[in-house]
Amino acid sequence: MRKQIVRHAPAAAATEEWLDLEKIASVEVTSEDDAFPIEAALSLKDTQGWRAAEPGAQTIRLTFDQPQSIKQLSLLFVEKETQRTQEFTLRWSSDRGKSFHEIVRQQWNFSSPDATRETENYTVDLSRVTMLDLTIDPDREQGTAKASLLRLRVA
Repeated sequence: MRKQIVRHAPAAAATEEWLDLEKIASVEVTSEDDAFPIEAALSLKDTQGWRAAEPGAQTIRLTFDQPQSIKQLSLLFVEKETQRTQEFTLRWSSDRGKSFHEIVRQQWNFSSPDATRETENYTVDLSRVTMLDLTIDPDREQGTAKASLLRLRVA
């Protein structure tokens, strides 16, 4: 059995330098609102993030130009309008998508005004990563919400 322990890392304890994903990877996305492109969530600058154009589960897939060693992952989701239960799954591949290994599967209940922000930071030890795959099911109960992601960082 192969086992991997994924630890939550405090947001302020990031010791790694974030990778410039715009320069070292290509991205595929299943849906995109023209006003909220995926580049906005992957940029090292603070922006408004990405949003899907239609409701339902969505996938964001990063394909690295060269295999990467990854030590830290950070995701930030914000929802101030709709109460909902979101689930996301983050996976990685070392063989260009022939097989994937799950890093984390997480559910979060957004509920305004107290629970509008989900920040997830993970310390990992991944080598020869060729792809990262993030699937977001934005509304496990109703299915009517649109997926969004304010920020994804990789170090």
